Amino acid sequence: MDIEDPHQDTVRRENMQRILDAAERLFKHYGYAKTNVADIAKDLGMSPANIYRFFSSKAEIHKGLARRMLDSSLTVALENAKRPVSATERVRDHFLQQHAITVETLLHENKVHEMVVVAIEEQWSVIEDHIIRMREIVAGVVREGIAAGEFRAQDADVAAECLCDSTVTLCHPQIIAECLIENRRTTPADLVDFAIRALK
Repeated sequence: MDIEDPHQDTVRRENMQRILDAAERLFKHYGYAKTNVADIAKDLGMSPANIYRFFSSKAEIHKGLARRMLDSSLTVALENAKRPVSATERVRDHFLQQHAITVETLLHENKVHEMVVVAIEEQWSVIEDHIIRMREIVAGVVREGIAAGEFRAQDADVAAECLCDSTVTLCHPQIIAECLIENRRTTPADLVDFAIRALK
């Protein structure tokens, strides 16, 4: 049985992070479609073969980037869920925070939006895992709200799924990109408050 060397494992993770950092920088500058593994290798001063020691393809690099971007929003969601405030406030802030993150970090530049679109189209398993984890977080907060008497008795998992589905326009990058150019009478807060009223 092979025993992993902690030092080698650390070095491997550091190299993978360096590759992801370089890839993200180049994707943002040139666009995902115009950047290849050779470009990433050149930026890091290494051979493409060395890149392939850590990632089997450009798609795998992109998958790592997609996971990293989504993990940052997941961290915000987890921190919000633990706050010592009402469940109503946490549910409300969850969706408004995720909306702000999507607008500020995923749609700020066209090249970043391209990366997101590719992730949705080609790395769906990463996106799907993220959606499931987010729904679990929302369900946990709803469950606490039911126990505290803030929300009526109901299936917390179903309620969380309905909440996430009804507010998808706030968190889906492609939908937001289209909605931002429209003249809308409602605000994100209006939509979230409307959805929360269904829990009461």
